[in-house]
Amino acid sequence: MPTRRILRLTGKDTEDFLQGLVTNDIARLEQGLVYAALLTPQGKYIADFFLARDGDGVLLDVAEDLADMLVKRLGMYKLRADVTIAESGLQVQRGTGPAPEGALPDPRHADMGWRAYTEAPESDDGSDWDAIRVAHCIPESGIELTPDSYVLESGFETLNGVDFKKGCYVGQEVTARMKHKTELRKGLRVVEIDGSAPVGAEIKADGKVAGTLFTQSGGRGIAYLRLDRAKGEMQAGETSVRLP
Repeated sequence: MPTRRILRLTGKDTEDFLQGLVTNDIARLEQGLVYAALLTPQGKYIADFFLARDGDGVLLDVAEDLADMLVKRLGMYKLRADVTIAESGLQVQRGTGPAPEGALPDPRHADMGWRAYTEAPESDDGSDWDAIRVAHCIPESGIELTPDSYVLESGFETLNGVDFKKGCYVGQEVTARMKHKTELRKGLRVVEIDGSAPVGAEIKADGKVAGTLFTQSGGRGIAYLRLDRAKGEMQAGETSVRLP
């Protein structure tokens, strides 16, 4: 089964529609792939996805298990806008080696390689995606990204997934306040680990809950931490955890 679904949005209002909804600036489509998210009015994560120019339309590349929900949510916002959301019939190919013709660089980090959209079956070149994600603290939907996530705590600014100059979008007020008026006290960080623990394992420091351990690879992992407690040697079950 494909892990991604590629939708096509068409209609004269498509770009204005997306611009008023997502965290990134749709004008960046002229430069290549755009990484963005849809948030609740309270600023919490609903879905993250890639957007790509496709003639007069826009392709939307989203995790398969989020696709039906996202289509329904976009439909709620569409109202009378001239926007049609349909299956594209395309699949994603991705890799970190030489990019084929028509491929676009992944905007999150250069080490995440490229993505291409064709009628060929979904595929990749066998890259160790977890290792790359852990190395650069890149979250994945359904693992590090959940309905309780805030995109700034999840590193979206570093991953080129949010624009602070584009104007209003759903959840913008909360996101902007977190950027300009508060100091983040929680967030995703790369940690060093000795051993391994189940994804979602609780991390404790001095007997107090300090966070949660997620994806792990090569003696490191991605953890969501309470930064005031994440000090010294911590534990996730029998696994030792520490900030580098």
